[in-house]
Amino acid sequence: MSTGGELLSVDPQELQFPFELKKQISCSMQLANKTGNHVAFKVKTTNPKKYCVRPNTGIVSPHSKCDVVVTMQAQKEAPPDMQCKDKFLLQSAVASGEFEGASAKEITPEMFSKESGNQVEECKLRVSYVAPRQPPSPVREGSEEGTSPRASVSENGTANTLDSNTVRALISKLSEEKNSAIQQNKRLHQELELLKRESKRSRGGISLMYVILFGLVGILLGYLIKKT
Repeated sequence: MSTGGELLSVDPQELQFPFELKKQISCSMQLANKTGNHVAFKVKTTNPKKYCVRPNTGIVSPHSKCDVVVTMQAQKEAPPDMQCKDKFLLQSAVASGEFEGASAKEITPEMFSKESGNQVEECKLRVSYVAPRQPPSPVREGSEEGTSPRASVSENGTANTLDSNTVRALISKLSEEKNSAIQQNKRLHQELELLKRESKRSRGGISLMYVILFGLVGILLGYLIKKT
């Protein structure tokens, strides 16, 4: 918002500094000459050791603009409640008569003295601290609405499933199958021992049932090896 007197308009009228500790911070204001005369200006502050104003004096040509940069020196500690009581004063005067066409180096305090009969205006500027701008945080892949969650990847490159209940159910099922196979294997061994004893008694060769059972044991053992 541009405000001021009849000579110069000032934008903005509140100097806002994105406050950060131990860091030099700058903000700018623009002076606009609304007249057909040359207008001299001077910027003062209640805390001159804290701020640097460039330029702090100058002349604005008719219907032209001038940018002024105010730099706050690095601060070692933050003020209470981030409130700032510092103020700036912008003085402006028509550079007429002997001062018309003067350069910035030729500006004197007498130009801004109302006692000399010059048209002098004053504009007070407040100072405020604002939070520094934060860069936008990166959006993680798969976090947008409507996208399906993805499994995380561990350091060795293997994918980790997110559903622990499914993992526990699968482990439990495999354990039951393994225990069942072990029990069947024990029963088959018992039947083989029984067939061996019967074959010795009959003095005959190995019966056909013995061969069949022996083959089944081999198949079952192969299946267990693959499952584990």
